[in-house]
Amino acid sequence: MPNEQISVFDIFKIGIGPSSSHTLGPWRAAQQFTESLKKQNLLCDVVQVKILLYGSLAKTGKGHGTDIAILLGLAGGDPVTFDVNQIDSTIETIKQTKELELAATQKIEFSYTDDLIFLFAESLPFHPNAVTFQAFLATGKAVSETYYSIGGGFVVKEGESGSEKETVDLPFPVEKASELLHWCLSTGLKVSEVVMENEAAWRPEKETKKGILQHYQVMKECIYRGCHTPGFLPGGLNVARRAAALNKRLLAGKTYTDYESWIDAIRTGGNGFNYILDWVSCFALAVNEENAAFGRVVTAPTNGAAGVIPAVLHYFIAFCDGYKEDKIIQFIACASEIGSIFKKGATISAAMGGCQAEIGVSSAMAAAALTECLGGSQRQVLMAAEIAMEHHLGLTCDPIGGLVQVPCIERNTMGAIKAITASQLALQSNPDKAKVSLDAVVNTMWETALDMNSKYKETSDGGLATNIPISLPEC
Repeated sequence: MPNEQISVFDIFKIGIGPSSSHTLGPWRAAQQFTESLKKQNLLCDVVQVKILLYGSLAKTGKGHGTDIAILLGLAGGDPVTFDVNQIDSTIETIKQTKELELAATQKIEFSYTDDLIFLFAESLPFHPNAVTFQAFLATGKAVSETYYSIGGGFVVKEGESGSEKETVDLPFPVEKASELLHWCLSTGLKVSEVVMENEAAWRPEKETKKGILQHYQVMKECIYRGCHTPGFLPGGLNVARRAAALNKRLLAGKTYTDYESWIDAIRTGGNGFNYILDWVSCFALAVNEENAAFGRVVTAPTNGAAGVIPAVLHYFIAFCDGYKEDKIIQFIACASEIGSIFKKGATISAAMGGCQAEIGVSSAMAAAALTECLGGSQRQVLMAAEIAMEHHLGLTCDPIGGLVQVPCIERNTMGAIKAITASQLALQSNPDKAKVSLDAVVNTMWETALDMNSKYKETSDGGLATNIPISLPEC
């Protein structure tokens, strides 16, 4: 999308798992629909609502909680604040009472079986993730609106440009990596500093920093919670949570009741290669196990890839002396710009580009951020992002049972390790001699996405999803 203005808070969003495109996006679409009814003064006239799910939203909707997200959104819940412990009971009440309170104000009859329709064989041309809301009014008329969840929690209403954010005059407009590098070299600014200058066009720097630290707070709470929650993930695959057991083993059975003492114990517990490698994996597992269990996470840039950046950030915090607010802000700001470049030049939607668009992009973001925070030059930062994505090209999205569990959770550990490796390679290399540019990799990723068979794009119609025999319970 040319001239798209993307903020750090577009790339990083607070929400509820398990999927940004199948959970957070549809949730936001449902909220937008009820808001549209309000603006038209039609909400009080609604007597029935039907929801039509198309394409990828239909095929993997139940596994990704699309149905749950839409009902919560229609009922007035917000993914940033909704109590995740109330999800199951809220949905069960809607099913049992056969009633839905639109926007928490207009009570209507609602049948989960008849009014929420999964159109498995139908797709709309604009994007695989499509949902149509139909509101039937007491006057006999009806209102129909279609929304597309295009990845990372971004939502586009049919017939609109997709951005509700105020358009501003950015001091450093960036569409491609080459433009970013131009601004960096001509001004001497780091990537993160370019980002902060642009963010100032929307809000004061103090607010931006506060917002970034709020997102970091959610990340660290998610990692800590995931590292201390054993059991099995929902959905029927009976996938055991591993982060808690690994955390316990690495800390020799010791327990820490707060994040600060826990991270300090990790920091002082060792610095061997295996020890660090295990902790990076543990961090990533923790986040994505929380994500798969409908926990609160931060899109980075998506839910399915939400563990990569927090894992690499915590590697930086625990093992590179990076536990300083200014460094954390620098890390997240730099990462956001790389994610923005991929969104503008390719996609961050697995339904459009396979898993290269999620794990690949998040790995590139993390590699760039780590490189800058470790003192790398602007060219080395872009080189690290390029290396990380180059070795994710062609990665398919094939979730078993339509659940963001296998292979998704482990892929976050791989993406995090690749990001650290890419950063180290870039820091030890002369970027002037690089054969491949970041823009070339972005273009290649998009071309690969266009060529990729649709069965490898979050539909669970190919790959591991069809080669691993499973038997899921009826929803």
